[in-house]
Amino acid sequence: MLRRRCLMTALFTAFAVTGASAAMAQAIRSTPSSHDISPQEWRAQQLAAADKSDKIMRDAQKQPGLLGQYGQMQLAYDANHDRAFQLIFGQYLSWYLTYVGDYDGARMTFSIAQPVQADDGPSPLSGAWQLRPAADVILEMTKDRKAVFFNEAHSAPLTRTLTIQLLAKLREQGFDYFAAETLYDGDKNLNSRGYPIPESGFYTNEPLYGEMVRTALRLGYKVIAYDAENAGVGDARERAGAQNLYDRVFRKDPNARLVVNAGFAHVQKTGKYLGGMSMGEFFHKITGIDPLTIEQTMMIQHARTDQDHPYYLAVTQAHALHEPSVFVSGGKVWGLKPDEYDMSVIFPPEVGSSERPEWLRLGGLRVPYGVGGEVCNGHFPCMVEARYANEAADSIPADRVILTVVDPNAPSGVSIHGTTTGRLFLRPGKYKLTAMDRQGHNVFGREVEIGTETAARK
Repeated sequence: MLRRRCLMTALFTAFAVTGASAAMAQAIRSTPSSHDISPQEWRAQQLAAADKSDKIMRDAQKQPGLLGQYGQMQLAYDANHDRAFQLIFGQYLSWYLTYVGDYDGARMTFSIAQPVQADDGPSPLSGAWQLRPAADVILEMTKDRKAVFFNEAHSAPLTRTLTIQLLAKLREQGFDYFAAETLYDGDKNLNSRGYPIPESGFYTNEPLYGEMVRTALRLGYKVIAYDAENAGVGDARERAGAQNLYDRVFRKDPNARLVVNAGFAHVQKTGKYLGGMSMGEFFHKITGIDPLTIEQTMMIQHARTDQDHPYYLAVTQAHALHEPSVFVSGGKVWGLKPDEYDMSVIFPPEVGSSERPEWLRLGGLRVPYGVGGEVCNGHFPCMVEARYANEAADSIPADRVILTVVDPNAPSGVSIHGTTTGRLFLRPGKYKLTAMDRQGHNVFGREVEIGTETAARK
């Protein structure tokens, strides 16, 4: 299964600690000291934790609704403090936290540290680099490219925001195909339907990932699945994914222009990846096309400052960043890994808010809409969802938020993280607003219209 393979990719990468693999290795290697346990024993514990995590997720998925599924996952995480289990299952839980719109919770549960590594380039503060908006620079560099590859951190949907913001401008430039990791071949109606449903893919269950796919469809991209679902990990998966991109795009349409969204080092140009080659490098060899490769997972704010790369801390202290940015000098763009990616995007630190991060505005494409506990009709916790009015009830919502009574003595609130009020972030338009209890029952529904000047109710 794709979710299992994604987790195991992270796990196996932990033992290939050179080049691009080292960043992910840092997340997995929150290890006991060698005096406590051998590396072989620690790896065995992690593999056992992965098996346990799979079983917990399968059991949770028997619950009638997403809120109930998440609640069971959170309970399991809170009840087991084993080091290996917390590390491995933390990634599983982080996916569900993004699904229910708790992005801060996801970051706290699973965050891949970015340590200093031998292949890091010099700091952008050490030369004649100038800071510019990443969107402007990327669009200048894509004018004559056949393909552009964006990467993302699956538990940090912040790294999906710039891609969503750029899709319209890239479409204007002539890009006409969009491919995303873990879309399923089985959803044959995705392009004709025009929006994703839970069966469309794995990460598409997260509202921003769903919005990325929906945006591409609405703009007229042909959206394709390329990930090889049964190819395992390593070279087999990477080669198969690259071959699918060629077969489903450029073999059929040599004049096509392609946007790809994939996780972490799948898109890197060179260097070892899980002991072999990345999908990006296979793609270049198979097609002869050199994609513009945009790294978005390293220069971001992590759950703790000691997980941030020192360059990130220095840059954000020296510059007040208000949008995703890059450093340029003399026609060159700075990258933390200059041999592996064409550039590194630096994301601003989050603005503090008790009601979800400001980057959910998508650079002004969306506005906040406040919701309060009254929509739960006394059923706490409840999950509030906003779906586009012209989409069916099984569509992936534009946004979700959990509301609950914050009371440590309330049994229903023990393992459900949430707030008494919240903000949905929505594009202007008409929506169906619903609230669902933990048993999967709808407890509220109404239609709302979001205007360009809608403000969050406090």
